Amino acid sequence: MNILDSYRLGDIILRNRVVMAPLTRSRAPNDIANNMMATYYRQRSSAGLIISEGTPISREGQGYLFNPGIYTPAQVAGWRATTDAVHQSGGQIFAQLWHVGRVSHTSIQPAGAAPVSASSQIAKGARAFGYDPEGQPNFVDTSTPRQLPTEEIPRVVEDFATAAGNAIAAGFDGVELHGAGGYLFEQFLNPSVNDRADRYSAASMANRLRFTLEVVEAVAARIGSQRVGIRFSPFGTLFDMPSYPDTEEVYLQLGQELAQSGVAYIHLMDQSGFRLEDMTLPVNQEFQRLLGRLRRSFDTGSIILAGGLTLESATQLIVDGTIDLAAFGQPFISNPDLVERFQNDWPLATPDRSTFYGGGAEGYIDYPRYDPDPNFASNV
Repeated sequence: MNILDSYRLGDIILRNRVVMAPLTRSRAPNDIANNMMATYYRQRSSAGLIISEGTPISREGQGYLFNPGIYTPAQVAGWRATTDAVHQSGGQIFAQLWHVGRVSHTSIQPAGAAPVSASSQIAKGARAFGYDPEGQPNFVDTSTPRQLPTEEIPRVVEDFATAAGNAIAAGFDGVELHGAGGYLFEQFLNPSVNDRADRYSAASMANRLRFTLEVVEAVAARIGSQRVGIRFSPFGTLFDMPSYPDTEEVYLQLGQELAQSGVAYIHLMDQSGFRLEDMTLPVNQEFQRLLGRLRRSFDTGSIILAGGLTLESATQLIVDGTIDLAAFGQPFISNPDLVERFQNDWPLATPDRSTFYGGGAEGYIDYPRYDPDPNFASNV
C-alpha cells in the first residue's frame, strides 16, 4: 500500500492517492472560471483527485469577490474548460460547493441584502472580501446576518442540489460539500453560534445535524451518493466559531449518518489552532483521537486528510489504514508537478504567499516543473 498506488473512490479509479486540496485563488474577475484557471488545474492534473476551489452555489452564498460560481449558465460553461483540460490530461476533479453563510457582506449580496445564516449573530472579527465605502474591492467586516426562517431552509437545500447538477453538467466527476471553515454548515452544527428555536436549533443533536444531512440527501438524490463527498474541520475556530464540548460526538454521529447515506468520502481538515496570519497548524491531540474513531464510525466510504501533511507522514497514515487519501494544499501552489516530485524524491519549491489571492499569471501558472538539469525550467 503506497500513496502513489491507484485507488477506487466511489465509482472512479484514481491514478494515485494524492489529492489536491481546495485552494481559493481569486482569479475569476467576473466570478466565472476562465482559461487561465483551466491551465492552472491542467498543470496539476497528475494528482489522483483534484478538488476545486470553493465555488459558490448562489450569489447569496458568496463571501469573497472573484471566486468562480456554479449557479449561472455562463459559470457552468466556464468550468467546462477546466474539467475538459483535467480530463484530457487523465485527471479527475470534484467541485467544492460553497455557501459562506454569515461570513459575507451586504456589498456582494443580492440587492445589498443581509447575509443569511443559521444564526442571527455576527461573525465577530471575521472579514469578507467585498466592496468598501469607496466602491473598491477590499476586505470588509462581515455584516450582521439574517437568520434563515424555517420555511426558507428548503430553498437553500435546493440551491445545493441544483449546484450539484450544474457541476455534473460542467463535467465534474463529483462534488464536495464545503462543511468546514466556519461557513454555513458549521453555523448550524456549532451550539454557540446556532441560536435558533426551531427543528434546526441546537436543542438536540438531531436538530443540529438536520441541515447537513438534508443537503447530503438532496445532493445524493440529484447526482448519486458515490459522487458526493463532504469536508469538515472539527475543532476549528476560524470566523468566530467557539469551541464546544461535544465536538467529537457531533462528528462521530455525522460519520455514522453519512455511512448510511453511502457518500464516497469524508474530507477532514485539521484546522484546530490554525492561524491565518502565519498559516501555522499545530498538532491537536483531540483531532488525532477523533480521526481514529471516525475511521471506525464512517466504515463505508473513504477518509481524506488535509492539514500540514508531508510525504512521509501521509504515507505512514495510509499504510496504517488511518486514512485512504492524503490532501495537499500549499505544496500544489508552487509545485504543479507535486506527484512527480514525490515519485522521484525531488525537492519542493516554496510558494510566494503574496500571490496567493488575486492577480494574474504570476504566482499562479508560472511555477516551473522540476527538471534535474538546473539550467532548464519548464512551465508546461
